[in-house]
Amino acid sequence: MSEKSLLLIQVGTPPDDIRAQVGDLPLWFSAVLAAGPAFKVVRVFEGEPLPPHDAHSAAIITGSWAMVTDLLPWSEATAQWIREAMAREMPLFGICYGHQLMAHALGGKVDYHPQGREMGCLDIALLPGAEEEALLAGSGPHFKANLTHMQTVLELPPAARVLARSAHDPHQVVRYGPHAVSTQFHPEFSQTVAAACIQLRAQVLQAEGFDPAAMLEQLMDTPVPQQMLQRFVAAYAAQPATAPLQPAAQLPQAETILTV
Repeated sequence: MSEKSLLLIQVGTPPDDIRAQVGDLPLWFSAVLAAGPAFKVVRVFEGEPLPPHDAHSAAIITGSWAMVTDLLPWSEATAQWIREAMAREMPLFGICYGHQLMAHALGGKVDYHPQGREMGCLDIALLPGAEEEALLAGSGPHFKANLTHMQTVLELPPAARVLARSAHDPHQVVRYGPHAVSTQFHPEFSQTVAAACIQLRAQVLQAEGFDPAAMLEQLMDTPVPQQMLQRFVAAYAAQPATAPLQPAAQLPQAETILTV
């Protein structure tokens, strides 16, 4: 066990309409990780500096409304921090933008998906051999996950291994080494968060050929992605890695956010 806290690298914040309904990203993570340790939030998109790599037990890199290909200064600085973290074998879990940023930082190629947006509560399929992945133990060959992205990992970094895919995107879960993994989907999304994202984009989704009403009806609990995040934290934070998994809590109020 480690006595160090968890680091949440926040690489963006939702539009005002979403924050008004469901709060900011740290609230979403604290709901899923309610039974876990406290975490420290660093808002790198606002210029907050990243800590030394040995200051925390592990790091989660969040999603964003920015694009990796914009090569924003704070994003490129975070990419360099990721490269240094990998060299030190620091545990990392990237999500959506964080997933793409890890791939970009480690030598992969990221850009807009040739077939456009992927969004909704969709099927994820494990690839052969992925059943040996501890974070996916007991998931079965298919599970549901919440997605919303336009950019994607087009080419993997050297030595990276794909564990799961969707019909739209071949790189849904990627492992980069024994302590580093990323997901294109969002383990931190509740049904409420996913609904808020769909509702905000309803007109754009209709113009792109989606059916927002049907997407809302198809929303459901996504326990496997949540368990992946919980298991990652349990493996490296100040609790036994065998601790029982907990369901996501209701979104807490802003003043109850877990930070140190």
